[in-house]
Amino acid sequence: MSFVKGLKCRECGQDYPKEPLHVCETCFGPLEVVYDYERIKKALSREKIASRPKSLWRYRELLPIDGEPQAGLYSGFTPLIRAHRLGEALGVKELYLKDDSVNHPTFSYKDRVVSVAISKAIEFGFDTVSCASTGNLANAVAAHAAKAGLTCYVFIPDGLEQGKIIGSAIYGPRTIAIQGNYDDVNRLCSEIADKYGWAFVNVNLRPYYAEGAKTHGFEVAEQLGWKLPKHIVVASAGGTILPKIAKAFKELKHVGLIENDECKIYAAQASGCAPMIQALKKGTDLISPVKPNTIASSIAIGNPADGYYVLQAIKESGGWGESVTDEEILEGIKLLARTEGIFTEPAGGTEVAVTKKLIQQGKIPRDESIVISITGNGYKTLEVVAASVEKPFKISANLKNFDDLYLQLTQPAPGKAMAGEG
Repeated sequence: MSFVKGLKCRECGQDYPKEPLHVCETCFGPLEVVYDYERIKKALSREKIASRPKSLWRYRELLPIDGEPQAGLYSGFTPLIRAHRLGEALGVKELYLKDDSVNHPTFSYKDRVVSVAISKAIEFGFDTVSCASTGNLANAVAAHAAKAGLTCYVFIPDGLEQGKIIGSAIYGPRTIAIQGNYDDVNRLCSEIADKYGWAFVNVNLRPYYAEGAKTHGFEVAEQLGWKLPKHIVVASAGGTILPKIAKAFKELKHVGLIENDECKIYAAQASGCAPMIQALKKGTDLISPVKPNTIASSIAIGNPADGYYVLQAIKESGGWGESVTDEEILEGIKLLARTEGIFTEPAGGTEVAVTKKLIQQGKIPRDESIVISITGNGYKTLEVVAASVEKPFKISANLKNFDDLYLQLTQPAPGKAMAGEG
């Protein structure tokens, strides 16, 4: 049973039917899925959710499908980890990590949005699915399409990390690398979607696709005992996930699953591609496109489609945003790995580094609950950190050689006192 009433333009309010549409014919504004919340309130409860399998589909009444889910049956419900050691390093009392770096099957939050988009593509009768991607989305679309038996084309900027290229190609799609950045890829995909009539998950299926990001927020609330953190930090690229987390919190309150929807939301961007943070700090809603120049390729979108809505969600929540340099991103990756044993890609390093900066600035209090959304896995982007980690020590298979090395590694450097001396 579907609880979707249809689509509505986010700008002028024009209503549209449940079809593969994404742009308003009247004002060219983006379309949004509209639900019958009164019926959902009667149909959904904490107990019903708890009785279901631990996947993103446990919240199906708040997702835009008409029948049973067709993809992502094991996606979602990733761990919410109490980060004691990272919290100590950052000097905060209560810190959590929402770890989508272990999302099934392609290790990023994109498995959420693609699960919904592929399910909807099948409902609409498409036999070919596609996307414009900076890597993680291509991985997810290729994997879920393979599972569903759909023809798949993925379009990426030329020069992505090998882990992300191979992480798509292994599933057997046609992978097309475009000479240019993500914004060039996205423009071309809009033309291809119009000409070939394929289901582009982040073009003509975007209203449905984006709804999958809400499940990240639903899970945070459920895993905290049906309450919200005081603060949540989220990487922002095209602008999909942050406004949808805000929508998720509002929906949970509206249907009676939580009592309070007050949570400040913070955007994290790389300094080499921070159009939303620049607009936020200027106090304007006008986002000026930038040319990306950062190691954080998965969030290197210079002209974010939903950037305006990111700014609105931040302001409505009372949150803020920050950007960090590539050097700070690398330190964020290593800090997370060496305190919590989680290896994240540069997007996650951005989130950790921005959280650190916001705490130091006093924007996020040290004595209130904080969630950092870790959105992708570091094993896809090994090239980024390869030069900054210690190389293996080489010795022969001889105990004396190890003894000598161990002594070298553990004795104090010349001129430094041993611990406890002086």
